[in-house]
Amino acid sequence: MGTLNLLEAARQFCPESPFIYLSTNKVYGDLPNTIPLQELETRWEYDDPAYLKGIPESFSIDQSKHSLFGASKIAGDIMVQEYGRYFNMPTCCLRGGCLTGPNHSGVELHGFLSYLVKCNLEGREYRIFGYKGKQVRDNMHSEDVAGFIHAFFKAPRCGEVYNLGGGKDNSCSILEAFALTEQFSGKKQVYSYVDEHRIGDHICYYSDLTKMMSHYPGWNITKSLVETVKEIVVSWQERLDV
Repeated sequence: MGTLNLLEAARQFCPESPFIYLSTNKVYGDLPNTIPLQELETRWEYDDPAYLKGIPESFSIDQSKHSLFGASKIAGDIMVQEYGRYFNMPTCCLRGGCLTGPNHSGVELHGFLSYLVKCNLEGREYRIFGYKGKQVRDNMHSEDVAGFIHAFFKAPRCGEVYNLGGGKDNSCSILEAFALTEQFSGKKQVYSYVDEHRIGDHICYYSDLTKMMSHYPGWNITKSLVETVKEIVVSWQERLDV
C-alpha cells in the first residue's frame, strides 16, 4: 500500500493517531555539495559557519540531482507534510541519514558502517567511491531512532519535518570509520579506491539536531559513534563466528 493510501486511511479512520514517515536525507539531492568545504587530513568539513552544526530542515530540496530513491521519497515526504497541514493531522517526516546498530545487515550501497565492519572482519575488499574516502556521514544508533519516534508519538505535532541523524559529534568519514573499526576488530581494513563518485552522493552530510532537541528537550543522543561501532563489531563477530 502506497503512502497516499495509508494517509487517506488514517484520515478517514484514525486521524488523531500520529503518522510517522521514514523519509531520507537523499531528498536534498546533491545540493549539500554546493556548500563550501575544506579538506582536512581524514575528512571533508563544511567551510561555511551557517552549517557549523550541520544541515537544517530548512535546506532546499529543489534544483538538485536526486537518486531515483531520493525522488520517490520526496513524493511521500511532501504528501505527509500536506496531510498534516491541510487536515491538521499529527504527521512528521524523519529524514534519516545513516541509521544503524548491531543488527543492521549492511550491503555495499546501503548500510555504510555495518557493511564496512563486515568487510573488515571477513578480510573482504571494501570499495571507496571517490572523494578520497573523506566523504562524511553522521550515524545514529537504532535505539536513539526509536527513542525519537516514541517522543513524537507521545507529543505529536502537525506536518513536521526532522533531519534524523547522529549530528556532528557522531559523524565520520570512511577513512575515520576504517580506523575506528580496526581499533575494535584488531584487523587492518582491506580496500580499493574507485576514482568516480556515485551520482547524487553527498561529499559531507550531517544533521543539525537543533530543531529536534528544541521540540523534544527530553530526547537526546544516548549512543556515541564509538559505542555504535563497537556494538556492530561485536555483533558481526558473533554472526560470522570470527
